[in-house]
Amino acid sequence: MTGLLIVRRVCRRLSQLLKDMVFFVVNFNTMRRVLRRVLLSPPFTTAMETEALHTDTRRKMVVGLGNPGMDGTRHNVGRAVLDCLAVRLGASGRWRGDRQLSSELIVCDLDGGRVILLKPKLLMNVNGAAVAKAVQKFGVRPEDVLLVHDELDKPLGKIAVKLGGSARGHNGVRSCVDCLNTDVMRRVRVGIGRPSGHTSVDRHVLGRFSPDQRKVLDSVLVQSVDLLLSLLSPPGGAADAHQQAKQKKQTKQTKGQTEEKLQPEGQEDRAETATPQT
Repeated sequence: MTGLLIVRRVCRRLSQLLKDMVFFVVNFNTMRRVLRRVLLSPPFTTAMETEALHTDTRRKMVVGLGNPGMDGTRHNVGRAVLDCLAVRLGASGRWRGDRQLSSELIVCDLDGGRVILLKPKLLMNVNGAAVAKAVQKFGVRPEDVLLVHDELDKPLGKIAVKLGGSARGHNGVRSCVDCLNTDVMRRVRVGIGRPSGHTSVDRHVLGRFSPDQRKVLDSVLVQSVDLLLSLLSPPGGAADAHQQAKQKKQTKQTKGQTEEKLQPEGQEDRAETATPQT
């Protein structure tokens, strides 16, 4: 009789424990969905603000991927390109912080369109959360988003355009793909090269450029901005015409120093620019 009572108590305890586990799992999944929705939901806007955001001309966004507070490192070369682009557009003094987007941004006009420059203030691995919220706020289509980031598989001095596709192991790009639920975003991949010797990848990407590498980087930043302007400007636009004239002039003056390769249709990298290393 005593043994039967013990068995019943054990069964009741096990049953209660099982119920508690099911309750925990259900609530955990619910909480995770709620947090995801809150983090990625657009900030509250009035009807007038929403109309102002979405009735303008087609908008484009350029995102410099990186880590906040680590400018000057290889991993933040995308943010360095964005700073140079802001200077070229005459908007370098217009960076402003946006708490709702967890980013610094500039909104400016280019050839009759609106361009948003965005530098997320989140860690590289979660940059996508800031990008997704900015895309929703400004009504930018994912195919009109340009991601600028460092690329290990390209040596310093080379720049390539990738037309969507996989993240190729880049955590910042992977975060953007996950948060936007698409991989159609174009990428400007700025080569930083792989580490030499026994240097780990993490230490390499978080390290700074040497003085000799800085000389190469200065040319890379200029060419990256040139490439971005050609991608942002519609065919025949003022920026496009200016860029074509500048490229012709540079070709005549430095023939053989700059190489641009166009790959057949269907390749992932649309264009690649090489800068002579010193």
